Amino acid sequence: MMRKAILTATVGAAALALGVAGCSSSSSTTPPSSSGSASAGGNAAGGKVGVILPETATSARWENADRPAIQKECQAKGLSCDIQNAQGSDQQEKTIADTMIKTEHVQVLLLASIDPTTGQAVTTEAKAAGVKVIDYDRLVTGSSPDYYVSFDNVAVGKAQGTALSAAVTSMNISKPDVAILDGAPTDNNATLFNQGYMSVIKPLIDAGTWKKSAEQAIANWDNTTAGTTFSAMYGADHNINVVMVANDGMANAVIADLKNLHINGKVAVSGQDATAAGLQHILDGDQSFSIYKPSTQEAVPAVDLAAELVANTTPTETFANVTDPTNQQAVKSLLATPITITKANVDQPIKDNYVSYADVCTAAYVAKCTAAGIAAQ
Repeated sequence: MMRKAILTATVGAAALALGVAGCSSSSSTTPPSSSGSASAGGNAAGGKVGVILPETATSARWENADRPAIQKECQAKGLSCDIQNAQGSDQQEKTIADTMIKTEHVQVLLLASIDPTTGQAVTTEAKAAGVKVIDYDRLVTGSSPDYYVSFDNVAVGKAQGTALSAAVTSMNISKPDVAILDGAPTDNNATLFNQGYMSVIKPLIDAGTWKKSAEQAIANWDNTTAGTTFSAMYGADHNINVVMVANDGMANAVIADLKNLHINGKVAVSGQDATAAGLQHILDGDQSFSIYKPSTQEAVPAVDLAAELVANTTPTETFANVTDPTNQQAVKSLLATPITITKANVDQPIKDNYVSYADVCTAAYVAKCTAAGIAAQ
């Protein structure tokens, strides 16, 4: 049975009501056929599914959260899942895909591609071999996948913009001067995040309530580049007191600069991914919030959908239609709801085992964790 309760085709309003990316070797799970099956009409036990994750350099989530969540659901569904990470290499992604499709003969491919060009090539190869493709977390624009499973990424951006605006108010920043660090220009998710947060921020800028100091997209979501870019922005405008930064990794680099300038905690800084470092910055008061996207809310529906496809059963989910901005085709999609994390609910990702208590509440943070009500799991 698919876990429909965690998904909705129209999650934007729900997101706002709530307060609103390891090792390089492969990991295969091959449980006995009795461990699970798909819904009536077919049997998924033993079905082969290939999973390609994109990298580890800019976000720990892929190996620390997505991989184990995918593995667990593969075992529950009796699927043989080969999970590999391309480690940020286009060539490695293509090589992994070649092996999965031509040698392992997977029936379904879960693809979190590095960039659209590589993703399109992989998807074309898969479809030519009769392999169903589920775009995982990010849509490979122009590739026409069979399905897309992600969060409502416009809602993620709206949650960021809403939380940043609230932070400016709570910090009594009277003349908001915002620098904007967008994600990779090749990542459709980054485009959607920007669409979401600018829907909140741009009206403030247009009204003259906020000033826009600078904006720059960061290639490959590179944290070091984000740091040097922000440093240059601040060098040109010392009045910057708000930073709309697209994820926690880049926010970490920005906060390092703010510490060097001795103004950390005085500048409103956004984030996303609820990383251990991001949660620590929230505890410190140096980062206003992060956006939590529980990996199970992508992994479980994606693997459950793969199990249905392996078993040749008709998917029973209620799909949204997401329009591919490149070819204007509608893609059947399952979209989950993001959660805004502030100091008030900073313990939630730890309670959910998304990040570990040990990684967040290190020796230097034990007292702050205790004060925030965070307990060892």
